[in-house]
Amino acid sequence: MDELETRIKRLIVESLKLEDLNPADIASDELLFGEGLGLDSIDALELGVALRKAFGLTIETVTDDIKLHFRTVQSLAQFVRSQQKDIERHVA
Repeated sequence: MDELETRIKRLIVESLKLEDLNPADIASDELLFGEGLGLDSIDALELGVALRKAFGLTIETVTDDIKLHFRTVQSLAQFVRSQQKDIERHVA
């Protein structure tokens, strides 16, 4: 399993206080909202804050693109990687 995806799964469980859920129980391609894991809009806000703190992400406004990034752990991992590449480009 991808190390970044594992970190994101742990972050989801810890930041949202999902004590009855083990990070390993979350499939990387499972939908996080709605019929998948069942997260809601409040969870999305809390998760966004946790991701910003953990990975230094910039999430200015909620757009359809941002919503797509929050669909699955895989899509969040891709978003984190793309943001980190952008940061590296600006620093270099």
